[in-house]
Amino acid sequence: MDGQVYRVQLNTAHGPALLRLAEETGAELVWATTWEHAANEWIGPRIGLPELPVIEMPLPGLPGGPPPSGYGEMFKTPHVAAYVGGRPFVWFDDHTWEPDEAYLRDRPGIGEFLLVRVDARAGLTEADLAGAREWLSARQG
Repeated sequence: MDGQVYRVQLNTAHGPALLRLAEETGAELVWATTWEHAANEWIGPRIGLPELPVIEMPLPGLPGGPPPSGYGEMFKTPHVAAYVGGRPFVWFDDHTWEPDEAYLRDRPGIGEFLLVRVDARAGLTEADLAGAREWLSARQG
């Protein structure tokens, strides 16, 4: 990716589980990762996902990067907010916290959302997926 060596543990059951979630709820799957487009090359095929849209995430201080907001949120959060607009969304991530929720809650035009804090040690669980499925299903037509 950037000359760094990363150890990533992948679960091949996650791709089909995410595809089922999207199919059952009408959700759109999108990468919101610092891997950006490389996620479609290095991660997606290994877990059974097709090529997905990517939310590009320039780092703060770089051209296109977000200005400081004063909330203390993770640098990804403004990019995710811009992408989703007013649509309801679920965001699975192991680095979202209360400042990210506050940023999204207080931002005009952001629709309903559910942040699922994935335990970095356990990875995405059936409980994470079930909670997202229930939340998304409650917002369908």
